[in-house]
Amino acid sequence: MLRRFGVLDLIRIGLLALGLVFVATGLLPLAEARASLAEIGPLLVFLVGIIVLAELTKEAQVFDVIAARMAVFGRGNYVALFLLCTAFASFITIFLNLDTTAVLLTPVMLALAPKARIAALPLAMTTIWFANTASLLFPVSNLTNLLAMHRIELSSLEFAAHMWAPQAVAILVTMAFLWAFFWRRGRRRDLRYTPPLLEPVADRALFGAASVACVLFIVALLAGVAVWAAATAAGLIVVVAFLVRDRKRLTWGLVPWQLLIFVTGLFLVVPTLSRYGLADLMHWMLGDERDPYRTAAVGAGLSNVINNLPAYKALEEVIPAGDRGQLFALLVGTNVGTVITPWASLATLLWFESCRRHDVRVPMGRFLLTGAGLAVTGLLATTWALVAFG
Repeated sequence: MLRRFGVLDLIRIGLLALGLVFVATGLLPLAEARASLAEIGPLLVFLVGIIVLAELTKEAQVFDVIAARMAVFGRGNYVALFLLCTAFASFITIFLNLDTTAVLLTPVMLALAPKARIAALPLAMTTIWFANTASLLFPVSNLTNLLAMHRIELSSLEFAAHMWAPQAVAILVTMAFLWAFFWRRGRRRDLRYTPPLLEPVADRALFGAASVACVLFIVALLAGVAVWAAATAAGLIVVVAFLVRDRKRLTWGLVPWQLLIFVTGLFLVVPTLSRYGLADLMHWMLGDERDPYRTAAVGAGLSNVINNLPAYKALEEVIPAGDRGQLFALLVGTNVGTVITPWASLATLLWFESCRRHDVRVPMGRFLLTGAGLAVTGLLATTWALVAFG
């Protein structure tokens, strides 16, 4: 049976099992475990809703249609296509979560590459870099943002009011690195690309329902509706549409059980370790000065060593309650800085798997070096914007 699971799946299951052992042995008191799990209840509901929405939206060909029309609208001009891809990847990340960009948008863009005779690597790098660096603006953009919401205690629009400048700077820096290292003429060789032929939508009813659900989710988000409620309602719209039109697409595989297990285990293991010395180590790493640059750097560094979700949770534990500035700086580090190692974020791990399935070779040396340059430059510029405008 273990052969049915990948290495990542076994790690997630092991993390949850370890957390349950901590509770069973009393290393984590039952009251603390209950409080920790109650804290993530809305987060787990959101995860199910947003992943179901995104998966079924892809099945309804919404992403495919947008990507193809972008290529047609660019009319063979690489500069126009670059700007359109930047806007598309940023928009999906900001409003539909970074995992949607990495897991669902990546295959769409890679499928577009041969049709338009475009090199696949620039498109792939655009999706993964923006999946991480464009995930600052709203709570829904990244799981780390959602984890922070119970401490920051702001609405989605209030959160965005603090993060709009850092997000804009992060996007601009990412665009500069993408163009310099992957998109410019010397890297891509071709002067122009061939706009693809537009293919008809298989089911216009499903396409319309999924499009409406996505729009309603964004409107609800901007209107201040709780993110878990907005995601659930939008997800239900597309589920009902598929029940009527294409029931066989509705499988248990739509439920993101891997993420649910990982997050649940994380909220049992990290609080336990914090009780037995981890908190002291994290406090030493951050220092007493509450310096935003140091906080962002520590968050980025730890994310590239162990992954951004456990890194955020471990560091959040030692940040004083009410210190929103340091929490925002930590989010900058655990979002923008996670572009160096393949395991720095779950989105990057899933992206690598998608590239492998589509036979897209990612030069590891180039990935690490350009990612390190983007991480350092992006962290400095984005933290500056946070301090200056946040």
